[in-house]
Amino acid sequence: MSELSNKIDQVRDILRTDDGISGAMDYTQAISWVLFLKFLDDYESSLNDEAFLENRTYNYVIDKEYRWSSWACPKDEKGNLDIRNAVTSDDLTDYVNQNLFPYLKSFNDDVKDVKSVRYMVGNIFGYIRNNIANGSTLREVLNVIDTLNFQSNDEMFELSLIYETLLKNMGGSSDAGEFYTPRAVIKTMVESVNPTVGQTVYDGAVGSGGFLIQAYDHMSKGNLSTQEQEFLKRDTFFGNEKTPLGYVMGVMNMILHGIDSPNVYKQNTLTENIRDIQEKERHNVILANPPFGGKEKSQVQQNFPVQSGATEILFMQHFMKMLKLDGKASIVVPEGVLFQGNNAFKQVKQELLENFNVHTILSLPQGVFLPYSGVKTNIIYFDRKGATSDIWYYELVPPYKLTKNKPIQFDHFKEFLELYKSKKESDNSWLVKVEDIKDYDISAKNPNAEQEEELLPPKEILQSIRTNDKELGELINHIESLLNE
Repeated sequence: MSELSNKIDQVRDILRTDDGISGAMDYTQAISWVLFLKFLDDYESSLNDEAFLENRTYNYVIDKEYRWSSWACPKDEKGNLDIRNAVTSDDLTDYVNQNLFPYLKSFNDDVKDVKSVRYMVGNIFGYIRNNIANGSTLREVLNVIDTLNFQSNDEMFELSLIYETLLKNMGGSSDAGEFYTPRAVIKTMVESVNPTVGQTVYDGAVGSGGFLIQAYDHMSKGNLSTQEQEFLKRDTFFGNEKTPLGYVMGVMNMILHGIDSPNVYKQNTLTENIRDIQEKERHNVILANPPFGGKEKSQVQQNFPVQSGATEILFMQHFMKMLKLDGKASIVVPEGVLFQGNNAFKQVKQELLENFNVHTILSLPQGVFLPYSGVKTNIIYFDRKGATSDIWYYELVPPYKLTKNKPIQFDHFKEFLELYKSKKESDNSWLVKVEDIKDYDISAKNPNAEQEEELLPPKEILQSIRTNDKELGELINHIESLLNE
């Protein structure tokens, strides 16, 4: 285990003793805002150093008295913690709750540039609170986090991975799954869709930001010009997140991964009337795992041509409307979306097949989203290049049953990614012509799989047992008669 990982574990152990921390979700939130402010201080320090070398002045986002180096861990002349000026106990929690957080939250009051770091900071601290109750506990946490160096690329990379793990394990509560999609699934979707610099990427249910971050990593490979790098960080990634905690975690996670100005907003995607969406608002690439199994009020349903309480059907309509003419989408959907035949589901699938090109459906095995959900899911791929003519299916069959402790791995998708472009048929893949689809049932039915023996009706099973018993009795009688001869 690395030194950085040990320090994060040390912070978690410290926080477990605090009265304000009642679970993994609480300590993840606490670690997040502390990490973010240390990161921001190091980030601004590096920008100030660059400005000094170029003989210009850097204008800090955070005023001097509110910077990490002033309130969190002030230093003495030798560079050690200045114990005399480092507040602790009730004085520290009072300062954070009554001065620091209100100051940071106020950034949104006078910001005109919504892509600025100042706007992001104001948004984050508008939705987060300090849940560390004990000032002495907070002092210990600050002292450990202060030893991290966010000006080191290696440490930043490792921290981003550790932060992902924190988000993944953000609690045993049922809603923790809102924030996390398995990395193997995300990477597969990004690799297959292959977004490129110059395109915009959208996720209407951002969560912890996994899809946008993976797309950024994918798109930032190679030698990019300064202009391309600027576009990638400021004008490429877009999305919404409904929950306050999800929004905060997602934005922080993206900034820690290098996306300086994510265009992510705290709002319910489904409250937008999709009839008002124009081409200029649409995106080249859509990657998402929207919440399913939820219900929306009739007021929200009015925003969609096909009204339904099922969030998965509303999100699907939204994503269809948000896709540019040359765009491509990859969306996780529950199994029910593909086979359900009620009116709302059929109408949406009809429009999808007739006005979009549904070219691929990846059938995922049971257990991909454990422990958060046991629902079987699929990944549906479509673009706006005409109507659907045929669908290439791939059934993913991992070498073992998926469980919480034996999750899906990226290697399991190797064959899918190899066959994806060519749409070749194999034991796990097959092609279905759209005219062969009945009642808009587009669920995966592998013709190459061994067919299960059809079960007889109960009455026929009983009759079969009686017949077999009679034949067995006759056979026994016959054997006995032979023995008596």
